[in-house]
Amino acid sequence: MGVTGHREQVLVTRRLTPGTLDRLTARHRVELHDSDTVMPRDLLLRAVRGKAAALTTLDDRVDEEFLAAAGPGLRIVANHAVGLHNIDREACAARGVQVTNTPGVLTESTADLTMALLLGAARRIGEGERTVRSGTPWNWAPDFLLGLELSGARLGILGMGAIGRAVARRAHGFGLRIGYHNRTPLPEEQSAGAPWRPLEQLLAESTLLVVSCPLTGQTRGLLGARRLALLPAGAVLVSITAGVVDEDALAAALGSGALLAAAVDHHTREPAVNQALLAQERALLTPHLGSATTHTRRAMGALAVDNVLAALDGRRPPSAA
Repeated sequence: MGVTGHREQVLVTRRLTPGTLDRLTARHRVELHDSDTVMPRDLLLRAVRGKAAALTTLDDRVDEEFLAAAGPGLRIVANHAVGLHNIDREACAARGVQVTNTPGVLTESTADLTMALLLGAARRIGEGERTVRSGTPWNWAPDFLLGLELSGARLGILGMGAIGRAVARRAHGFGLRIGYHNRTPLPEEQSAGAPWRPLEQLLAESTLLVVSCPLTGQTRGLLGARRLALLPAGAVLVSITAGVVDEDALAAALGSGALLAAAVDHHTREPAVNQALLAQERALLTPHLGSATTHTRRAMGALAVDNVLAALDGRRPPSAA
């Protein structure tokens, strides 16, 4: 139980937006890895020793080794992300360490980027932009860089969580016909007017597919070569979740012409990008920009700090996972 006024030791593993840590540093002793780069593992394990709280990012692996290095005083791991696949939650629970994330605050910005990727891939904007910048001679022609029209197309959403529903709301404005798949169908009032489909039926019906389900043991590698082959010829796939789509299989589907285009924002081994995808001209690849707006990153940081302060005060964090 935290004591009001007692200055605890807190580790913050990455530089956050300006001013985000002011409330935390005013009350506790903060050790900050003041860098945009990932904290090296050996440094992370040394720095977390004796800390009461750790504010982490998706690149920081929180496992038995991390928890043992921290010692018995660690009370909370506050992830600066909506995802939790970097954290061994069972190991944390066994040691009485609370785990939190930053849900909700990044929904709208991530849905905006998803629609941008959907449009960018379907209309081959990346290819067009590279053509202009490269100085390659070009001229308007009836068959030049033909893409896919969104109006009236069928959009499948794999993962109708908060972000999936926000994408669906936007997609209605483009005249898309929407279906979705979750492990469990949503009540009708929560499904943004879209019908639930079994996974393989959804794939077979979707000229456009957005992959937004969380990465879990059940979803890792869910879309491999066999399932990607179920998509209609000339389909477009957008993935904003790392690890759910087999990136080698996706590159092969692009290379064979089975898919018209694809866009990937969250990469399986980032910051490394799949080399086979890099070789595909019709792959639109962005560097994990889903939540990259000033407003959203400030909100994520503020919520992570709220979680740490609450835990150190002995209160329930506002977004306990």
